[in-house]
Amino acid sequence: MSQAKYILSKRSLSNLEGVHPDLVRVVKRAITLTKQDFMVIEGVRSREQCMINYGKGRTVAQCQAKGIPAKYAKPKLAKVTWLNNPFSSRHVTGHAVDLVPYPVDWNDLKKFDAMADAMLVAADLEGVSIRWGADWDSDGNRRERGEYDSPHFEL
Repeated sequence: MSQAKYILSKRSLSNLEGVHPDLVRVVKRAITLTKQDFMVIEGVRSREQCMINYGKGRTVAQCQAKGIPAKYAKPKLAKVTWLNNPFSSRHVTGHAVDLVPYPVDWNDLKKFDAMADAMLVAADLEGVSIRWGADWDSDGNRRERGEYDSPHFEL
């Protein structure tokens, strides 16, 4: 039985616009290698999206201390970023992408791992150094000490 071949959707390709060419090359190679279909949910992040993300899980005072307008404060939501500077995300410069397995199942970490395996092999084949959000220190031990960002890959 042959391995299914996947291709990036139009939406995924659109979400790669503005992303660094080396990272785009890795994503495009990974989709041809993967045993788990995936989609690109975010590439370049706008200032607006940075403020939205920073406000999740933070109070008005915490937001305002970082120059984020009060309207973005959503203290009852789960925090989605731990960056000290809300605008320092590698997404802002096009040096990061967020990918999710398709069909989307946020709780199936085996699908995220299969997707990451393809990304890491693709990066090696393309001669591009990447880092995965579920293994920030690149020691091969996934999701240790707060390494939880399974969708995130960056140059």
